[in-house]
Amino acid sequence: MPEYALLELEVSTLTPLHIGTGVDLLHEYDYIVAGGKTWRINHGALLEAQDVDDPKQLDFLSRTPPARLLKPTDFTPQSPFFRYIMAGAPRATGEGAVLREQIKDVYDRPYLPGSSLKGALRTALASTLWKQANRTLNLTDLGFSARFAAQRYERELLGRDPNRDLLRALQVSDSQPVGSDRLMVLNARIINQRGKLGSPIEMEAIRSDTTFHMTVKVDLALFSEWAKRAGLTLPAESALMNLPGIVNARSRSLAKREEAWFAAVPGAGAVASFYRQIASVNLPAGQMFLPLGWGTGWESKTLGASLMQDPHLRETLLRKYSMTRGRRNKGDPFPLSRRVAMRVQKTPNGALQETLFLPLGWVLVSFKVVKGPQSVWRG
Repeated sequence: MPEYALLELEVSTLTPLHIGTGVDLLHEYDYIVAGGKTWRINHGALLEAQDVDDPKQLDFLSRTPPARLLKPTDFTPQSPFFRYIMAGAPRATGEGAVLREQIKDVYDRPYLPGSSLKGALRTALASTLWKQANRTLNLTDLGFSARFAAQRYERELLGRDPNRDLLRALQVSDSQPVGSDRLMVLNARIINQRGKLGSPIEMEAIRSDTTFHMTVKVDLALFSEWAKRAGLTLPAESALMNLPGIVNARSRSLAKREEAWFAAVPGAGAVASFYRQIASVNLPAGQMFLPLGWGTGWESKTLGASLMQDPHLRETLLRKYSMTRGRRNKGDPFPLSRRVAMRVQKTPNGALQETLFLPLGWVLVSFKVVKGPQSVWRG
């Protein structure tokens, strides 16, 4: 038996994708909006162009936002005063407005972290194993922290310790970077089923139709006779080998529920149509749909709807882990809202007009085995 299998992946964004750094960029300090585009300021180059030997000028610089040092002639793609330029602009353009930062490498090139893809695959696998085992939730088995509440169940499903964790056999690389031209400014909103919009959430994001290249290594030695003798046997080997089928089944199920939810939302026809396509397409072997990153919703990050079938249990969980915000009546479905990408356009009179555009973070993963048995990751 080969020691490992190597797969090459192409991960193509179907909708805008945001994987954040946790840093908020400040308008006029980190970026500036001009000509319908968003320009990320190069602080080092801008500072080098100033006369810092003059005490008065130095005092002026300490009190002045960097964007106000720029001249109209500076706004060219060749200018050294900008690290990169993004299509689109945030709604908020006052001093101190924020833009959530997208993860990039040291050269400002966006990439897809292997940990993000592996985490999404892990969630899909755990959710499916939970259903296959016909498990029921026992509140006494849950931890006190919301972040680690289901750790006991996760260990039962995927392995009791790091040495025996099923996903130890799955090694996912970071992707190769893409150009900064694949960045955009995304205006997102929270929306409830009545169509009421929450406050704007603005961020850097990866544009649709961007393709990342990465590799996955499946450590087959961990399923060998040697591993069994060493006490390193991993659970659910067959599930890991059939991961694309598991992921696609879960993605279709999620898309059907989201299509039904958005079908009742005024003005959300485009979003419902997208989910209808995801739910109806039968992908060929070697491909899978996957929700990834920020804004894909509570269900995509957890065991999902199977936890919320019992109304009493649902209310207990929501209260125990403070999972709701704002006004919610006991017995209401959960979650009450979704995050969506908005299309923002100016009307002829200069006002901003928003329309519901797309869901967030859906990708198409295409893969092929380049080394090892072709039976790995059966589609």
